Amino acid sequence: MGVGLQTSMWSGVSGLQANSTRMTTIGNNLANTNTVGFKGARIDFVDLMSATIGTAAGVGQVGRGVRVGAVVSDYSQGGLETSSENLDMAISGNGFFMVKQKSQVSSNGKMLNTGNTTTYYTRAGDFSFDSDGYLTSTTGLAVQGWKVDQNKIDSASASGTTLSQTPVTGEIQDIVLDSYTSPAKATTSVTVVTNLDSDSTSATTRVAGSSDYFYAMSETWDGTISPSMSSDAYTYSTTVKVYDANGSPHTLTVYYDKVTNESGNEYWEYAVTCDPTEDGRTDSSGLPLTGNSKEAGLLMIGTMTFDSSGSMTNMSGYTLTSGYANSTTFNPDDWGVAQTTNGYPAFTANFKSVSDASFTDQANATLTTLNFGMSNSTGFTDPTGTGTLGGVNSDPATLAYFNESTLKINSNVTTNYATSSSTVFSAQNGYTAGLLTSVSVDNDGVLTGTFSNGQTLQLWVLALANFTNLQGLSREGNNLFSTTIDSGQGTTNRANTGSVGSISGNTLESSNVDLATEMVNMIVTQRGFEANSKTITTVDSMLSEIIQLKR
Repeated sequence: MGVGLQTSMWSGVSGLQANSTRMTTIGNNLANTNTVGFKGARIDFVDLMSATIGTAAGVGQVGRGVRVGAVVSDYSQGGLETSSENLDMAISGNGFFMVKQKSQVSSNGKMLNTGNTTTYYTRAGDFSFDSDGYLTSTTGLAVQGWKVDQNKIDSASASGTTLSQTPVTGEIQDIVLDSYTSPAKATTSVTVVTNLDSDSTSATTRVAGSSDYFYAMSETWDGTISPSMSSDAYTYSTTVKVYDANGSPHTLTVYYDKVTNESGNEYWEYAVTCDPTEDGRTDSSGLPLTGNSKEAGLLMIGTMTFDSSGSMTNMSGYTLTSGYANSTTFNPDDWGVAQTTNGYPAFTANFKSVSDASFTDQANATLTTLNFGMSNSTGFTDPTGTGTLGGVNSDPATLAYFNESTLKINSNVTTNYATSSSTVFSAQNGYTAGLLTSVSVDNDGVLTGTFSNGQTLQLWVLALANFTNLQGLSREGNNLFSTTIDSGQGTTNRANTGSVGSISGNTLESSNVDLATEMVNMIVTQRGFEANSKTITTVDSMLSEIIQLKR
């Protein structure tokens, strides 16, 4: 009997120990009610091995108490709270941010410290950039991600290709800002979409049957005087600000003049120009066009064709040939059929006077494409076979043109309606240098920098990890988890890919601890502890009675 009572006492002791552990867990949950990204836990009890005893009915079993069976983490979604900090992030759905000790690199590029190679995982997204440019957690660990492949983005932009997601390059690494500036970019694409009033008449005098019928306006341009284009030589003009390789601004002016209506088609002449004093081109002998040539500042000339409904159906384009020699007279043989880049006619102004860059076929030329809303992958066709404007006469059939079978007309295209001439849309892709002013994150985990020049550049893509067995993760403190054999190494993905969720910027995930639930659990645990203590005091009383039997 004494052994049985002592066993009963130890059953009560096991209950005290188990409920004490549960109370510790509850207390930890309550202590972390306001901890960013904290995941609560609960204690699951299991009974101890039962003792076998004999009974009148045969063999029976008597329990020996209780012990902690498992500590189960609650990885359910915490609430999302709006923050004023751009770099505060929260994961909506599955996944963890990846962080590790940052690597140290000396000024000569040599690795000083590879850091603790252990990768930790966290749901706490209260990140910031440190003095070295690393994106870090509150404990100084570097956030991990992929570097954006800017070359692929530029190539896709130049070819008009739409990327399904932001391209990345290299392995997962520390997210660090290598530069706080956005370098200047020379303009390589100009888009000018206008409506040209079909009720207009030609401003330039054009003689029917003359060879200059389709380029009479451009012929009046004179880069040796100011203004270079007389105000009575064109019907409409519009301007676009562009940038050279150093980020200096320049103004392009596009002049338009109606030519004629013929066989149901309407023809307009255009000329793309810049300030002649800013034209950095040189002629075939190396002499600057500025001050020496009538064509100084005249970058591209050509025509546009519209049908009776006002829709643009074709165009031509001509630029100076590389054999050009400075002249004070206009020679159509100096103007060759324009080459195309990505289907659009291209010209060059060579604002910085770079050598071997004054003509579109030269090696160092910075080409700028002209987009009126029309392109052709095979370039222009020259019906005259001369390759120059010299083969053109008053017959529109002599103009260079885009082959209709490969012609591409954009949704935003120049028109010829009977309303006042106006600029519908204009744009260019160059910009001056700028300083980084802010960094933000989108739902796909792409870190984007905003610069003082108004440009935005995608910089990094955050890496997220997920695990099949979340209960196998080990808590390391500081809102960190590490992998174990039970959890496995997990899988890494960008946000909104695979099994991981999206990322919300200016947002923090709050603790998922529910106060009401924890308070109820505390009451139940307290009662359990009291009941087990009562078992001990009761057994103690019973043992006292047994001892009293001797008296």
